Amino acid sequence: MAKILLRSGFLDDFQSVGENGQAVFDSALQIRETLRLRKQPLEACLAIPQLNDDGDRVDWYSPVTGDVVSWAAADDDARRRARRLLESAVGSARALSQRCLQSEKTAQQLFGALLAKTAQFPAANHVYLVGGKPVITFWGFVNLNQSVREEVLDCLAQEEREPEIVMLPPEPEEEPQPERLVLSEPDAPLLAPAPAPVAPQIAPPVAPVEPVAAPPVAEPALATPEVAAAPAPGRKRRSLWMLPVAAAVALAFGAPAAWKMLHTDAAVKPAVSVADIKAVEIAPAPVKTVDAPVEPQPTAALPLAEAQIAAPVDTPAPEAAAAPAAAPKTLMVMDAGQVKAGSTRFLNGAWRVTVDVNDPVTGKPPALRYELKDNKGLVRISRSGGVVCRAELYAGLHQSGTLMIKSRGNARCSDGSRYPVPEVACKAGDQDVAQCTGRYDEKTVLPLTFKKVSA
Repeated sequence: MAKILLRSGFLDDFQSVGENGQAVFDSALQIRETLRLRKQPLEACLAIPQLNDDGDRVDWYSPVTGDVVSWAAADDDARRRARRLLESAVGSARALSQRCLQSEKTAQQLFGALLAKTAQFPAANHVYLVGGKPVITFWGFVNLNQSVREEVLDCLAQEEREPEIVMLPPEPEEEPQPERLVLSEPDAPLLAPAPAPVAPQIAPPVAPVEPVAAPPVAEPALATPEVAAAPAPGRKRRSLWMLPVAAAVALAFGAPAAWKMLHTDAAVKPAVSVADIKAVEIAPAPVKTVDAPVEPQPTAALPLAEAQIAAPVDTPAPEAAAAPAAAPKTLMVMDAGQVKAGSTRFLNGAWRVTVDVNDPVTGKPPALRYELKDNKGLVRISRSGGVVCRAELYAGLHQSGTLMIKSRGNARCSDGSRYPVPEVACKAGDQDVAQCTGRYDEKTVLPLTFKKVSA
């Protein structure tokens, strides 16, 4: 049955963990087989690694079958069940590791030390649920520039499921109504024609009505007892009939006189016409001008020549010295203080060595992996066809400051063959970055580059 591929990645993207220069990943297959023979449940939780031909990329396959769900996509119940299984498996493996560390055999102690760091993995996104069971990929690795976790499952506890956010359709926005512009009365132009005079409409004058005199009352005579004679009725009627006639006459003669007086006043004060208004010219404000300085002309009396002024020559400013680029953190740096003291602590760790030569069979440069601690270690060479070669190394510093890394012989390969191991010599270059060369024989010297993989 075909295995299920869970994840792939480059080894340089992570930092391997191990003990005494021995990485967990280098013994991954042996660790899984030992756990299977010891019937440890952790063996079913560890994915099966498989390196490519170049030895720089690894594929992780599931040891069980079933539907694959990433840790982030699993529901809360599935996460809780998987976490309980992992806690039980890690606890059982930790107990086995303690028993192996207390053994008197060196191989058992090494296995116990490696098993204590086997369950380390970079983050929660490297855990998958296959058929509901947890499977860990990139076990034996942590993220770059990070140390191992005391509790390997802490990253799973911190990974909380984010609440689902329901996106509601946006409400249609009401288009704002354009404001109505109310134009005020425009200002009258400065030279607008004057409006024509309008004669006021005056109501025709009404002649005052003369009061009607009351008929005189004759006082009784005191001397004689005779009674005064009453006015005749015909005279009284004549005076009442004259009132409307007098009003009509006054109106007829008074109206023309009043109209004439009004027209006479209007003629005295005639209206001003547009033609009589003269436009007043407003002179612009005087502008102060700066007169160009008058060049003195040479006089005829003196033999003077016009001066010629040469254009100034722009002197380029000296460019600031560019700051030297910082050396990448992954390159080997031979600390000057350590080199002076004769220490090689900067060499401790796992290194990927690139050789500037191609393999005659594959046409690609061989993949070398150096693991050193306290001037001792191993070299691992990956060749085509999955062939892996190994050899022991030892290192030291000369009084001249040259670092030497040598092997005790050719590397032994898994197919029974031997492979030459170069004699490495390194000196501190710019910014103390190691400049290394590898000598295969007296005539073959090739440049090497050391890049740190893990501490």
